[in-house]
Amino acid sequence: MRGVFVDANEALAVIMERLEKPGDPKVRIHRDPDIKPEQYPEILDGAEIAIVDHTALPTEVVKKCAGLKHVVFLGTGARSYMNPEELAELGISVHLIKGYGDTAVAESAIALMWASARGIAMMDREMRDGNWLREDGMQLTGKTLGLIGFGGIAAEVARIASGSGMKVIAWNRSPKSHPGVEFTDLDSVLARSDVLSLHLLLNDETRGMITREKIAKMKPGVILINTARAAVVDEAAMIDALKSGHIRHAGLDVFNIEPLPGDHPLTKIPNVTLSAHSAFRTPEASENLIEAAWVHCRRIVNS
Repeated sequence: MRGVFVDANEALAVIMERLEKPGDPKVRIHRDPDIKPEQYPEILDGAEIAIVDHTALPTEVVKKCAGLKHVVFLGTGARSYMNPEELAELGISVHLIKGYGDTAVAESAIALMWASARGIAMMDREMRDGNWLREDGMQLTGKTLGLIGFGGIAAEVARIASGSGMKVIAWNRSPKSHPGVEFTDLDSVLARSDVLSLHLLLNDETRGMITREKIAKMKPGVILINTARAAVVDEAAMIDALKSGHIRHAGLDVFNIEPLPGDHPLTKIPNVTLSAHSAFRTPEASENLIEAAWVHCRRIVNS
């Protein structure tokens, strides 16, 4: 059984090579993170396992990939790039990797929260243009952080935020408990939080879940952080709330269109801090990610 890492950037390719062990399945590394979906059949060349970083894999393209039986997606958000149910109907299993970057993503969410509270990116832009911009920031000690969705990443965010003197409340679709975190209903989290951080997987239930009506229920002047998936939020409603000031500031790492076009409305709004879907990108997380990919490949071959 053969595998191909179809869209490896150089950093991940080097880790993939280093973590290979004697007896591992043969995995060819295609060093090009910018492949197009239509290149899959040629790149895979009949291989049974495709290791995919962040390249869309449409079902119609999959039908042309002779021999493909398994897709190892490097992360949890495969639905943003492919349709696992349609692939399953074709006899192809999609394998996800969870937990590899919980700390990395949590630290990025916290960084976006602090940058948003103090307007750091805005001041940086203005000062580079020769303007001495000084505005009052939001002091976060003693404020309430609301977490929407509570898995490994949210637990790490709660740990860091609690340590910095914030009160942490949360809502999760299934009952949860965690030291130092008050779990309550979604409307209470929306109404009480000075900062809201989203930690939801994208599926049919969560797509568009943060509607215009839910945004209206948020505390005026709230800070919104999204390191999860852009599609859980009504983007147009969020933009309107940012323009009106109902949302004081948004710190966003995920977008409906990636890379984000330079003329996108979010790039024109001053009270937004943007990062390029990079919350998970640390050497430690990459090491965990590729080790987990190898574990999937070994398990597939030995099953």
